Amino acid sequence: MNMIIKSPILFHPHRPARKAFTLVELLLVLVVLGTLAAIVLPKFSGTSERARKTQAETQISTFKTALDMFETDNGYYPKGKSGLMDLIQQPRDAQSWHGPYLQNESGIPDDPWRHPYIYVCPGKHNPSSYDIISMGPDGREGTDDDITNWQNQKP
Repeated sequence: MNMIIKSPILFHPHRPARKAFTLVELLLVLVVLGTLAAIVLPKFSGTSERARKTQAETQISTFKTALDMFETDNGYYPKGKSGLMDLIQQPRDAQSWHGPYLQNESGIPDDPWRHPYIYVCPGKHNPSSYDIISMGPDGREGTDDDITNWQNQKP
């Protein structure tokens, strides 16, 4: 004979079933989530900016490789501020051009902050070759956040 005895403390026929969280429980959960967010979010906040910086450094490195190939074929680096376009389209004075040296039909890409790269040949910092500059997040040339081909890149 199996008899199920319901405890009057746990089950009361006239007491409605509990279906919702109390305000205190909800506030406790919000405090815990807020604390976790305060600990975790600062660690990830600089990640996208570091990724953009790395992307700019990689693009400058790609330009350097392409410019060296251009120089090997033609005996000189492209001149002028629009010289990077010579990596995609053959300039009039290039007799041994074997390009395109960059595979980009839409032209020279902008830096990750949507600013054009600055190319100068001969360079102010590299008089025997060229300077390439990304103006960085502030969009101004000559500031501390610039990414260039002549500075030692910081990790």
